[in-house]
Amino acid sequence: MTLPTSHPYLDHPGPLGFAHRGGTLGGPENSMPAFERAVRLGYRYLETDVHATADGVLVAFHDERLERVTDGSGAISALPWRTVSAARIAGREAIPTLEELLDAFPEARFNIDVKAVGAVRPLVDAVRRTNAWDRVCAGSFSDSRLAAVRAAAGPRLATAAGPRAVAALKLRALTGGRAPLARSVRRRSVCVQVPEFLPGEAERGVRLVDRAFLDTAHALGVQVHVWTVNEAERIRALLDLGVDGIMTDRIDVLRDVLIERGAWI
Repeated sequence: MTLPTSHPYLDHPGPLGFAHRGGTLGGPENSMPAFERAVRLGYRYLETDVHATADGVLVAFHDERLERVTDGSGAISALPWRTVSAARIAGREAIPTLEELLDAFPEARFNIDVKAVGAVRPLVDAVRRTNAWDRVCAGSFSDSRLAAVRAAAGPRLATAAGPRAVAALKLRALTGGRAPLARSVRRRSVCVQVPEFLPGEAERGVRLVDRAFLDTAHALGVQVHVWTVNEAERIRALLDLGVDGIMTDRIDVLRDVLIERGAWI
């Protein structure tokens, strides 16, 4: 079941399917061909990451540095856009800016992981310039970065819960609702976006997302999105449990599972 929500970002009549970094079909991660392929398959939710160049251009890119996925080198935050723009993902694809993605896919909604504090202001400026308030949700593994996004954007921008709020939510689930709740979950977050298992505990089966966690989040009107799930059986099990969204690299697999369940809308 997908909960009703007051924020337009989550206005969708079924489980949300997110193409993580565009997915692994039709192009390397965070490239325009990857996102184009996902949209052609019918994805309405695209996940990406953002860093800002030394001169303030916001790029859709996961790593701090260029080396792993491009033919360039160096830290993005230390390089001007003219240098970053010359690098090619997998030796062939240009690094897109966030505004290029927002303009290229006006019907898509974007889940954006803010990877550096220098990306905060450029992100808010990009959302404002493109009037994308209703189709962007920002998240971060840093509570301080997330607080900076909220302060700069105000309540119009949807945000996911930060690490401290997720921990408080889990503790509340474990104690049957007796533990205090982080204020941001109640007042500022429209969703929590988490892995299925606690970090480093998958081998021992120590789950973060279980029935109590879901029930606690849902009682507060907060959706639960799980990343990054690529196996059909795990996707089915999580949907059966009642999660509200799944992020995947295997956009073909997730789409097929949602189709078989009559949930690909």
